[in-house]
Amino acid sequence: MFLRGSIVALITPMDAEGAVDDAALQRLIELHVDAGTAAIVAVGTTGESATLDEAEHCAVIARCVELAAGRIPIIGGTGANATAEAIRLTRCAERAGADAALLVTPYYNKPTQAGLVAHHRAVADAVAIPQILYNVPGRTACDMLPETAAELARVDNIVAIKDATGDLARVERLRDLCGAEFALYSGDDGTACEFMLRGGDGVISVTSNVAPALMRQMCEAALAGNREDAFALNERLDGLHRALFAESNPIPVKWAMAEMGLAQRGIRLPLTWLTPEHHATVRAAMQRAGAV
Repeated sequence: MFLRGSIVALITPMDAEGAVDDAALQRLIELHVDAGTAAIVAVGTTGESATLDEAEHCAVIARCVELAAGRIPIIGGTGANATAEAIRLTRCAERAGADAALLVTPYYNKPTQAGLVAHHRAVADAVAIPQILYNVPGRTACDMLPETAAELARVDNIVAIKDATGDLARVERLRDLCGAEFALYSGDDGTACEFMLRGGDGVISVTSNVAPALMRQMCEAALAGNREDAFALNERLDGLHRALFAESNPIPVKWAMAEMGLAQRGIRLPLTWLTPEHHATVRAAMQRAGAV
């Protein structure tokens, strides 16, 4: 199995002008090493991949690899809606020494299932690094069907899928079609506990930014099949699972990280800072999870 447990979809910390904050990035890497997080996704959706240019994108992945220094796996978010761009970004991740790449289904242009197969095969053929499929139709307007994932699972260096549909019926279907060695990760914090109890291998998590140790503990219990303990731990996290999506991700999680003193109040347009009406809700969820 490739990786199991709580994988954080890391924010890209920024200053008030939107420049990447290297000091905060160092703090966040250390936070996850100390918390026992299974791996870090650098520059995924939560890392504002849509507003970093290619040079910045590659630089942040490389910096995460450098800061991790082999202590925690780094997965580079390298998806794009143009296949050539996805290949360039995945090559950057490979050159930087990333352990794997996470590739979102091409967004906006709405490819067919055949187009998805051709896209991901092209990236896998061009770059040898292990690759994780990422299906999040709520953002991309493109749903990779389980049968398509199964076809791609036969490609040697396509090793896993992050499924953010929240459709728990897909876990068994994906496992049956893709086989026991193909890793299945939830991309939906709210259903991740049950996803793992049904046979999934972990979660690529927004919540783990704020409560990394508690998320690790919940994942460990769920992966061990300990339903009672997993539910008890997840109950403490459930408010965060919901509150961190009060506005578009990563708006609430970046506000939470600033409240914790781990990052500055930096985000890039067209995203804006969390509106005051949601502050109390997010803060209460943080308190429930022991984050503040």
